[in-house]
Amino acid sequence: MAAVKALSVFVAGLVFGAGLLLSGMANPDKVLGFFVIGPRWDPSLAFVMGGALLAAFPLYRIAHRRDRSLTGEPLAQPDETGINARLAIGAALFGAGWGLAGICPGPAVVALPFAPVQVGVFLVSMLLGWAVVRRRPRS
Repeated sequence: MAAVKALSVFVAGLVFGAGLLLSGMANPDKVLGFFVIGPRWDPSLAFVMGGALLAAFPLYRIAHRRDRSLTGEPLAQPDETGINARLAIGAALFGAGWGLAGICPGPAVVALPFAPVQVGVFLVSMLLGWAVVRRRPRS
């Protein structure tokens, strides 16, 4: 079963990465074009997100009714479902970083071979931030 899990994770990552490359979302300039409202505004990010929602929504509804994944792993709902300060601050930091850099974690991994210095700085900063948050006790 471990091989099936590993293969499913690999295939999911491959499909995700290919989608990012094909849609251009691994290119920070393309993403930043969405955040700059004006004559050169690029709405393609909205279409990519909309397509992802259309594809994911029916599958999410099916998964929501199950207690195990197709590989046998337990499917659990989050313990916290409300909006709290930790969520709001994390979302604001994520959004600010995405708006400033034009890149978020998934596309960063895909874009690393194309811009190793810039994306490498982003990934190291992200991992350091993750490590700091993981060391803090939950409130």
